[in-house]
Parts: sequence; structure tokens; C-alpha cells
Amino acid sequence: MPVFRLGPEPIFPPPALADPEGILAIGGDLEPGRLLAAYREGIFPWYEAGGPILWWSPDPRAVLFLDELKVSRRLARTIRSGRFETRHDTAFAAVIRACAEASRPGEDGTWITAEMQRAYIRLHELGHAHSTEAWRDGKLVGGIYGVRVGRCFCGESMFHAETDASKVALVALVGRLKAEGVTMMDCQVASGHMLSLGAREIPRRRFLEELAAGLRADGSTE
Repeated sequence: MPVFRLGPEPIFPPPALADPEGILAIGGDLEPGRLLAAYREGIFPWYEAGGPILWWSPDPRAVLFLDELKVSRRLARTIRSGRFETRHDTAFAAVIRACAEASRPGEDGTWITAEMQRAYIRLHELGHAHSTEAWRDGKLVGGIYGVRVGRCFCGESMFHAETDASKVALVALVGRLKAEGVTMMDCQVASGHMLSLGAREIPRRRFLEELAAGLRADGSTE
């Protein structure tokens, strides 16, 4: 399958044209209009520092249907203990910076480049990107951030500086999203961490159908 080169307009080829690895297009920019257009079509940017912007739409797609969240007994005890305080949208820039700086097994460096950080902070300022944070004794110790489109929350990354801090933030985020009518979290590609919390892989076609239905139901056209 060809990889498409993007022009100046925030227009993407159909996700079904992505190559077997999930790469759909190359180039473009990270301006808010292009990012939002991408997320509404089930596409996201993921690339290395110094390289061109790559746009992905993998098949299968990892998602967490919010009603399927799995909270272990140990995690439930941690939540009940009140060890962590959770907050929403109070430290977005700090969360994305901590995610960029987090050490991850098998990864050298980070895909959350300075350019990516600036782009998502701008989306946050415009009301499209959100964070949920876990705090302990006034210190940020865990969090997750992503982009809301319709009734889908596109999770981008999470971090923890203390055991279970990111999971507690995730549970708090899911509770908030459900109250707002969100039904699905896009996890992009499967990871053992998210699978243990109830995420699963579904065909890209179904993901796009769920995404489109959520956009229609939410009346989200911006």
C-alpha cells in the first residue's frame, strides 16, 4: 500500500488505505485543525524526533469500552485508602512532560517530542485535550492525557512515579468520562498494561464505526 504525502489542507486519505503496519500518511503539521481532523477519522501522529510526521491508523485497534474497565481488588483497596488525590485538567503540561520523560522498557528516547508537547498543550488550551492527575502530598505522581472527540477519548500516554498512581488516575478519568456520556477510550495499539485493565483489540472497521456513531450522537462537528 502507498504512504500518502499530505498537502497544506487538513485532509487525510481513508484509513483503510494504511499499510500493513498501520502507517497511512507522512508530512503535514500538528496544527489544531489537522490534529482534530485526524482524530475524528481514527488517525493519530506518531514519529521520532528529527523525522517527518507519520500518521497511523492500525488494524486491529486497541480500545477500552468504559463499561468493561477491570479494577482489581488490590487497586480497589488503593483507591479506597485515599492514598492518592485525583484532579482533572489542573496540570496538563506537567503530565505530558512527565509522560515524555518516563522510561519505558524497550524504548530509546520518546515519541512525545517538544513539538508534540506544544501541539497538545495548544489543544488543551482550546478545550480538546485533557488530563487526569494523581497527587500525593501535593506532588504529581501519576497521570494520563488524551484528546476528546465526540463520545470517544483518545488516550495518548500515561505515567507513574509511584505504584498504581497512573491506574488510579485512569479509573478517575473513566468515571468522569462516563458521566459525560463518553463510551470508548482509544488505546491505539495493545499493551499488556491496558489489556489487564479491560482493553481489547477490535477490527479497525468496527472502531471507525463506533467513532463515527459517537461523533453523530454527540453532535460533534468542530
